[in-house]
Order: sequence, then C-alpha cells, then structure tokens
Amino acid sequence: MSEHESYFSSNDTKYIVSGDSISKGVIYDEVRSRYIILEENYVSLLQSKLKGGIRNTARFGNTLMKGMGNLRKDVLKDKPNIVLIEYGGNDCDFHWNEIADNPDAEHNPKTDFKMFENILSEAISFLRSQHITPILMSLPPLNADKYFKWVSQSNPIAEQNILKWLGSVTKIYWWQERYNSTILKVSEMTKTPYIDVRGAFLEHPDFTKFLCSDGIHPNKDGHRIIYDKVLSFVEQNHSDLLQDNNRLALQ
Repeated sequence: MSEHESYFSSNDTKYIVSGDSISKGVIYDEVRSRYIILEENYVSLLQSKLKGGIRNTARFGNTLMKGMGNLRKDVLKDKPNIVLIEYGGNDCDFHWNEIADNPDAEHNPKTDFKMFENILSEAISFLRSQHITPILMSLPPLNADKYFKWVSQSNPIAEQNILKWLGSVTKIYWWQERYNSTILKVSEMTKTPYIDVRGAFLEHPDFTKFLCSDGIHPNKDGHRIIYDKVLSFVEQNHSDLLQDNNRLALQ
C-alpha cells in the first residue's frame, strides 16, 4: 500500500488505534532473547469481531507527542469514525542509563507530567472537531521489581545508582500510576469514555504473570486480558459495531 492510499474502503466503519508498543503487539521472546510482534495481539484479535477495518498506527517507543503528530495526518487522510488512544508507558519513562551514570543530577521523564495532560486533552478536542469519537485506555500495571532489574541491566553499580536516585523501587509503580491517574482525569474533564485495562489486570491476585520479563509489556495472556476488556466495552457501549455473528452470540 502506498503512503497516500487510504487504508479503508469507502463503506467501512473505520478505526484507528494510536499508541505505543503495547498496541503494536510487542512482547519479549524469552527463547530468542529479543522483542517480537505477537501475531495474536489484542488489536488483531479485535479485527475478527468488529465491522469495518482497524488501522493500527501504534509504534514501538511512541510517546504521546510523537504519536499525536502522526495521528493528525492519519485522521485527515483516512477520516476514521473512532480512535482508540493508548499512551503513557513511554511518556512516564526516564533515560535510565543517564540516571545510572549520574544519579545526583536532575532527570526528567520523556513527557512532562502537565504536558501529558495538555496534549491528551488537545488530542481529544482535535478528534471531536473532526467528528471522530475518541476512546481512551488506562495503562496496564507494571512489575516494579522486574522493570528495575531490566533498566539497570542487572548491573550492581547501575542498580545502586538508580536506587540512589529513586529512593525506592516502588516509586517506579507510583510514578506510572500518576500518569494513569492523569488519563482518568482527562477522561472525566472531557467526558471521554475510557477502557479500564488497568482494572482488568488488577482483578487477578498476581497480575505480574501477565507481563513479560521486562516487567512492563503484557505477554500473550496479557493481550488476551486487554482484548477481553476492549470487547466487553464494545459490547456494552457500541454493540452495533460487532459483526452480526458476534452480536447474535450476545443475545
């Protein structure tokens, strides 16, 4: 498909998923010791249930600012009906190697906390100005201990320096939770529906088994949790978007 060719046919219900590596379907393959794209990720599973076409524009490493720049172009070209917005995991993250090298310096997240709120609010306003329905997603919880080991690369000196800067490993979870709370705040302020992915994970006594060894990316079973939660949201709020055979199954 060329860069200027529309992804959708003219009669489709059109969806765009705008997000980071979670929506891209990235997981860590333990056998090959590298990141791969899970074919049965939550977006691809949804495609078999929904009318119309889903264009997944999510990218590994996407922050909200980077993603919104691309989303504006995609929206004006494809004119989708619904946009699912999934960001925050990279926005709240830090340059951990810089912290490990100099724990006494000041270090900022990739997206400033207030900027995250403002960009998300502006994105919603822009989509509505184009007569598009925005839907937000909350963040899956992370495993702070595993993520700490991952970003420090299990290097004792790096661990010591990062911990000196953090103060406590649990601060990683708390910091990500602040960004998640901002998503919920923007949802309430703008009257935008959100899908409670975080709550779906936390319903399980040990949610960490649904995460990869890096402590942050949902694994195959984690993607199934996201898929089930998104599908449940569609069933309850937009059942007309389900393919007819799936609608019949609900009756």
